[in-house]
Amino acid sequence: MVAKRVQADKLRTQQELERLQAKYIGTGHPDTTSWEWRTNVARDTYSSLVGHPSQLAYISLAQNEPAAKVRAQLLRKMIQPCGPPPPREGEEPIRGHN
Repeated sequence: MVAKRVQADKLRTQQELERLQAKYIGTGHPDTTSWEWRTNVARDTYSSLVGHPSQLAYISLAQNEPAAKVRAQLLRKMIQPCGPPPPREGEEPIRGHN
C-alpha cells in the first residue's frame, strides 16, 4: 500500500513538473542544453533589473551612469547574454565577419 502511494506521488510530481515546464519556458525540460538554461537565467535577471526601477537606480548609482543608459545596456545584453549558441551536431561553427 505504501509503495503504491509513493508511486502515485512520484507520478503526480512528474506531471506537475511537466505542466510547469510547458507553462514557463525558462524552467527547461530534459532536452534543454546548458547554453539555453544559462541564457534563460541571464535574460530573466536582466528583465527583472530593468523592470524594477529601484534595482535599476541602484545599479546606475553603483556604476555612476544615468539610469537610461544602464537600462539600454541591460536590454542590449538580453539579445545574446551568453554569446552565440554552440554549433549543433553536424553544423559548422558560426564565424564572425572579417
